[in-house]
Amino acid sequence: MSTTRQGNPPEHASCEHGENIAEMRRIKEQLEMQEALFAIRHKIVVLSGKGGVGKSSVAANLSVAISRKGLKTGLLDTDLHGPSIPTLLGLEGVFPEQENDRMKPVAFSDTLKVMSTGLLLQDHSEALIWRGPAKHGIIKEFIASVDWGDLDYLVVDCPPGTGDEPLSVIHLLRDVDGAIIVTTPQDLALVDVRKSVTFCRQLNLPVIGVIENMSGYVCPHCGESSDIFKSGGGKQLADEMEVPFLGSIPLDPAMVSAADEGKPFMNENRQTPAAIAMEKIYEKVLAFTKAREN
Repeated sequence: MSTTRQGNPPEHASCEHGENIAEMRRIKEQLEMQEALFAIRHKIVVLSGKGGVGKSSVAANLSVAISRKGLKTGLLDTDLHGPSIPTLLGLEGVFPEQENDRMKPVAFSDTLKVMSTGLLLQDHSEALIWRGPAKHGIIKEFIASVDWGDLDYLVVDCPPGTGDEPLSVIHLLRDVDGAIIVTTPQDLALVDVRKSVTFCRQLNLPVIGVIENMSGYVCPHCGESSDIFKSGGGKQLADEMEVPFLGSIPLDPAMVSAADEGKPFMNENRQTPAAIAMEKIYEKVLAFTKAREN
């Protein structure tokens, strides 16, 4: 009398086992992401339509300004191919520590923590050649697997444009307070800012406002202002697109020197026209996020 073996063939059992492991891994990642996001009160992304407009400088100085108020702040640099935050904050050569299988962000101060691919590279001339899925994966790790702890604010410096990285950031962070869009006065930059505003609207992401950087040059000797790159285009565009205009930041040679030396401009030059303009802009950003709490 023959008997029939019951159950799934071995290859099917193996497939099911693999699927179960994959599902458990997915659930674990989801829980880690939820835990990380739960500990962050406010999330701000800094965008620009094109490169070279001073977006990373704005993100770095915003983070420093917020942290100086005693608020626990994180700065995440997701410009994976051109990370400049470590240079701007004088953190080049400082490597994140590992603790309990989690990476710890690098401390700039008692109230400001930083994470960037620039902190992970042994050779800063090395080119990172990553496709979309790899970029999404590393950004996911930077949010969920980095031990940020409790934060009042997470500021995210996104790469220029409306590609994979900003899309991943906004999808992963979910409830983002809003986006700051940085531009310069030239027509070429303003064309790309329109795309950034449209990008935010398509993702239902509030626009905190537009900042016009490099807006005129204030002579440190006589105080007279000259419009080297024109001025007023950012305000005009914000009005046209019906989004807030946060303000203009004039050109200041001291800002270039501060960046090269790894010293945040807001810490070194607090009474210059550029620093005063930045302080007013950042107060508007904080007011926007506080209003969302009510």
